[in-house]
Parts: sequence; structure tokens; C-alpha cells
Amino acid sequence: MGHEVGEDNQSPLLTSSSSSAQGSAEPVKRTGSVWTAVAHIITGVIGAGVLSLAWSMAQLGWIAGPICMLAFALVTAVSNYLLCDCYMFPHPEFGPNRAKSYTHAVLVYLGETKHKVCGVIAQESLYGTTVAYVIASATSIQAIQKSNCYHKEGHSAPCSYGYTTFMLGFGAFQIVMSQIPNFHNMTLLSVVAAAMSFTYSFIGLGLGFAQVKENGMIKGSITGVPAASVADKLWLVFQSLGDIAFAYPYSIILLEIQDTLKSPPAENKTMKKASVVAILVTTFFYICCGCSGYAAFGNNTPGNLLTGFGFYEPFWLIDFANACIVLHLVGGYQIFSQPVFAFVEGWFTKKYPSSGFVNKWYTVKLPLLPSFRMNALKLCFRTAYVASTTVVAMIFPYFNQVLGVLGALNFWPLAIYFPVEMYMVQRKIQAWTRKWLVLRTFSFFCLLVTIVGLIGSIQGLIAAKLG
Repeated sequence: MGHEVGEDNQSPLLTSSSSSAQGSAEPVKRTGSVWTAVAHIITGVIGAGVLSLAWSMAQLGWIAGPICMLAFALVTAVSNYLLCDCYMFPHPEFGPNRAKSYTHAVLVYLGETKHKVCGVIAQESLYGTTVAYVIASATSIQAIQKSNCYHKEGHSAPCSYGYTTFMLGFGAFQIVMSQIPNFHNMTLLSVVAAAMSFTYSFIGLGLGFAQVKENGMIKGSITGVPAASVADKLWLVFQSLGDIAFAYPYSIILLEIQDTLKSPPAENKTMKKASVVAILVTTFFYICCGCSGYAAFGNNTPGNLLTGFGFYEPFWLIDFANACIVLHLVGGYQIFSQPVFAFVEGWFTKKYPSSGFVNKWYTVKLPLLPSFRMNALKLCFRTAYVASTTVVAMIFPYFNQVLGVLGALNFWPLAIYFPVEMYMVQRKIQAWTRKWLVLRTFSFFCLLVTIVGLIGSIQGLIAAKLG
């Protein structure tokens, strides 16, 4: 499958990560399977978002909470089903051309203007997610210190630690990790990160159930946490929708993951299977973690299930869970950073083809590690990128509010609008036909959800900063 016609002429804003290995003339070998794709997806999806879901459940209550999670799962499954068919063009199975990245697909199907708009939104989405991961990792490292302090000094001890040192440490480590060449070199990292996400999700789940058993009752209510006024309640409900929206979609990295798959069978068939498996697994975890956390703490459910100290004991298990979160976020950070690296480095390579700073490659061999290729642009840009995400996280270290803003801001354009529009072009769906009306209605409804989620989350972020 797959001649790759005309790809030298593309100017993608979010180029395939495989193109970042500019120094190598070797063709990329696609060896991925359903299970490597599932590992990549779970690494990208079950991340920081899972920890805020108990809080979201608490705002929505016992009926609306699970319904909203199932609705977001269904919407994500539908949009990804549409997007999988946009990888090969003009035919979804036989191509012969490949859209190796999300924004390359937008360029092919929707043209230059929408491609540029999408590129800006995509870069903001990826950048924002890495900022959220810096915040979440620092919160978890801080929670390990607090957990040990509470264990030694008692639960009422004034165990308070700042975030700054932990954020700087995570950023320094990511500067080293960011020198990984590209997505095709990240399977092991994804598998380890996915295993970590399962581990801490299971621990959060187990602790929630244990707390329910200890309480001897299921806490919570049909309407969720009461608020001082209807307006305050609406802000919290809207923000919780933003948090759930952040936890699900992975459209922005779907085509890059699909580009790692071997064929036959056709990549879109493999990717659809992987998407269904990943969404079923993540939805099961999300509902279990959200419900067990809310059942355990009711109106006092913390914003972050494993760092908000609803749980104090066993302290070593909480430490282990938070260590797993940090390990997972190390991998998740790279999954969301690599497309940005590929875009910038690809753009500079085309813009300055004769520059030694941009195009001269060196082979580096470090002790105990395989040799790898590096150039000055890659070293400088990736270092500056990681440093900037760390600084922004230090300015806005508000976990729930940042997740809500990011989730709401990116949910409709990236997970719904562009996949729907590209699918309609791919399948040549005529205006005002039944299928056209269904897809347009689906897109409009998701836009309304995005607007209310964004409003609530921005209000929460401003209130947290001013408070």
C-alpha cells in the first residue's frame, strides 16, 4: 500500500513526526499493530485528565455524571471513526497518498486557509497539554512529600511544599527526553507509560472502593455538590464539562499513530479497532475512577483524586501511585511534544536548506545508550520549548481549571469540526442530504457544549488566580 505521491510539496503545520528524522534517507518502516496503537492512544488519553473526573462527577451528580462521560466517549468514538478514513486519499483504503498528520489531512481535504487555522489550534492544543502535564507531575511529586509528612507528623500537620522546584526538575528531565528522534522510536516509552496509567488508575479505583467500605455508605447525591447560588452551580457544572472534554479526545495525534501501522490489513481498519478498544478501556476506567471517588468523598471530593488528600493511608501506596503518574506523564509529555518538534524542525529545514545550524547532523554516543543523531536546531528549539512550558505552568499551577480551559478550547474544533468536514469531502456527501444533516447537527451540538465548558473554565481560572 502506499505510494507517497506529492508529499515533498506539502507544507504541513503539524508534519508527521517521521519527517523530523531529516538527517536520515532511510524510509520509515511501519511495523505498528492494533496493540501498539492502543498503547500509544492510552498513553495520550489516560493521563492527567483521569484524576479530575471524581471532582467532575461531584459537580454533576449521580445521574448526569455517568451520562456525560458515556456521551463524551460516544462522541469521541464517532469523530475518530470519521478521522480514520481520512488517512489515505483519495480512497480511504487504497490511497495511494497518505496524510501523515492531522494538519496535513486538513490541508489535503479543506485547503490552505483552514489548514493554517487548524495549525494554530493544533499547536496550542499540544502545547497546552504539555503545560498541564508539567502541573500534574509537580502536583504528584509534591503529594509524595506530603504523604510522607502526614504519615510521620499526623494528618493535621502543616505539611506544605511549593511546586516550583518540582516543575523545574520535571522540565530538566524532559529536556533530555525530548531528544528522542520521533514517534517511530517511542513504542517502548508508550508501553511503559500506558502500564503506569493502568497502575495508578487501579490504585485510585481501589482506594475509592476501600474508602466507601470504611464509610459504610455511598456518598453523593443526584444533583451533585450544592453551591451558594444557581450561577455558581452553573460555573462548576460548565467547568466539569471542560474537564471531561479534556480527558477524552486524541484526534490531534490519531493520524500520527495511524502512520506507524503496518499494512495489510488497511490502516483505517486497524486504527478503528484500536480506537474502539482504547475508548472502551478508558471509559471503563473513567467511570470507575469518577464514581468510586465521588462515592468515597461526596461533597468533599478533591480536585485531584490522588493528590487532594482524600486518602492518607496506606501512605506507601499513595506514594507509589503518584510515582506512576509522574512516569506516565514523562511519556505523555513526549507523545504531545513530538508533533510540535516535527513541525518547527521541518519548517526550518525547508526555509533554510543551506544552513549548517539547521541541517548539519552529528552522531552522538552516550554511555549505556544507543547512538543517535542530533543537530544544533533540534537541541536549541526543544530545550527552549520545554523551558517555556515549565514557566507557563509555574505561572498558572491550577490543575482543574487549566484542564477545563484546554479541554473546552480544543474539543469542538479538533475533535469534531475538522474530522466531520474532512469526512464529508472524502465521502463526497452532498449538502442537505440526510447524512449531511446528521453530521452538521452533531457538530453544532458539540459546539454548544464547548462554549459552555470554556465559559465555566475561564471563570474558574480567573477566580483561582485572583483568589
